[in-house]
Amino acid sequence: MRLEPAVEVAGLVKRYGEKTAVDGLDLTIARGTVTAVLGPNGAGKTTTIEICEGYRRADAGTVRVLGLDPVADGAALRPRIGVMLQAGGVYPGARAVEMLRHTAKLYADPLDVDALVERLGLGSCGRTAYRRLSGGQQQRLALAMAVVGRPELVFLDEPTAGLDPQARRATWELVRELRADGVTVVVTTHHMDEAEELADEVAIVDHGRVVATGTPEELCRAEAGVRFGAPGGLDLAGLRAVLPAGAVAVEHAPGAYRVDAPVDPKLLAAVTAWCAEAGVMPEGLAVGRRSLEDVFLELTGRELRS
Repeated sequence: MRLEPAVEVAGLVKRYGEKTAVDGLDLTIARGTVTAVLGPNGAGKTTTIEICEGYRRADAGTVRVLGLDPVADGAALRPRIGVMLQAGGVYPGARAVEMLRHTAKLYADPLDVDALVERLGLGSCGRTAYRRLSGGQQQRLALAMAVVGRPELVFLDEPTAGLDPQARRATWELVRELRADGVTVVVTTHHMDEAEELADEVAIVDHGRVVATGTPEELCRAEAGVRFGAPGGLDLAGLRAVLPAGAVAVEHAPGAYRVDAPVDPKLLAAVTAWCAEAGVMPEGLAVGRRSLEDVFLELTGRELRS
């Protein structure tokens, strides 16, 4: 028997005055998977997740989380999900481990608190008040609080923001273990490498809608091409003139160039010969598929947003 999705969102709309933050968004997340939700600042991803968590009410559309309405069925849903907020959610004066123990007591079958403290490196700051923790320590405590109750579904909002590389890797391993235990994980992140490393599925949100979904491999799949770095704003007319028919040469981000075409020695020679003639040293020249960052920039644009 096929299980219903862990999260099912259809036609979701959320407005703040005259601003439409979420505009008819559709999203389905399968159980037991890790899904990364990506989007520029102001794209509507955090609002969508907060509606799924029950913190905000939708203006239109339907939302089902573990088959329940996050608002109407909140009392039944809350014991089954874990939530890591981008900021807050902890009493400023509470000591780190005391807060984690308090959270654990709210659940019927919590994880071992001492083991979780050791796993996330919180032992050295266990008696420190939350407001005096470093940003990375606060992140790790928030993550621990989200998973200590053995949730069926956990929402992690920017879980590795501000973490050093070692703590970041430890967080990745914890996410992998959650998935192995059958937990559904929804991650919002600005780290494209994190999404590629962890996610079974990626949903890219822009202007309040999902603009692409798929596995990282599916989203990055394209004809092989040549990528290189060089000074921004180069005139590519000469390069396009020496490329084979159907090849596309673009500056897809400032100083980042891509030639989309089937790769063979002649194509590579044409690109490097043009660089030599133009007096350009191609940096990081590589042959292969697009990165998830390439796909993200193509779909969402490059303008800065507040």
